[in-house]
Amino acid sequence: MTKQKKLWTLLTILSTFLWGVSGLFAKFIFELEPRLTPLLLSQIRMLSGGLVLLALASYKKEAPLALWQNKQSAKTAIAYGLGGIIPVQFCYFMAIKLGDASIATILQFVGPFFIILYLAVFQKQRPRRIELISALVAFLGVALLATHGDLTQLVITPAVLIWGLLSAVGGAANTLIPRSLLQHYSSTAVTGWGLLIAGIGLTVIHPKFESFPLTLELVLLVLAVVVLGTIIPFQLFTNALKYIRPTTASMLDAFEPIAATIGSIIFFGLQLSGADLLGSFLVIIAVLALNWRPRKKKFTNNV
Repeated sequence: MTKQKKLWTLLTILSTFLWGVSGLFAKFIFELEPRLTPLLLSQIRMLSGGLVLLALASYKKEAPLALWQNKQSAKTAIAYGLGGIIPVQFCYFMAIKLGDASIATILQFVGPFFIILYLAVFQKQRPRRIELISALVAFLGVALLATHGDLTQLVITPAVLIWGLLSAVGGAANTLIPRSLLQHYSSTAVTGWGLLIAGIGLTVIHPKFESFPLTLELVLLVLAVVVLGTIIPFQLFTNALKYIRPTTASMLDAFEPIAATIGSIIFFGLQLSGADLLGSFLVIIAVLALNWRPRKKKFTNNV
């Protein structure tokens, strides 16, 4: 591995680590100021993050307005914001508020299995055997997390489970919808517009902003979610794809739930049972297994 690849591998790990830590910042916010709801935090994150990324795309001369000159691209961008970014971020924050960052991140991590389901149902792509096995392993992992190993009862509320799985569906949509846009437009501009559209969409749905006292601690935590949890990791992860393979990057994404779990244990006193640890391990291993591709055997003619 070259020095450049090693550097961007480390930066990819940093980006996924920051995404995991941003969930901890959100949990701190919800406990510090209950009036700053997941909806409001999502609006702030999306609107500010979108504007910053679009400004960055403009500064880099990536023509952020070009996307709107094509009707189909404009429709896809709107679908990306409303159908991808809103569920992947808002539902994730709801799961954090009602539960904790660890379980929310683990549940969101199963998003690739919804991609497999979509491809199987709508594009008639038959799942590979490893994908079916991984889906069963991930399902078992989620079941262990939801029940602490006692399958006769739920130890996390149904609301946490539903919001977490909705965020996973959003993660799948967040991956599938913008693929055509990324072939023609800057990734910075595409994500910037997606965030801005999502923020505007939430504002239309809920235009009323709750008032609450702004303390220095609260402002710093919100800035951390926007800057450390959105803008910086996005730029690192996107640029890393120029130097490392997408499969490698997706495997390194496993550091996100690991960071969220360790942080929840340290800062929020999260106590994990053996079943919880096993469930988390099974989910992570199952997702990593999706990237496994058997090497083709090389045949040589011996004369």
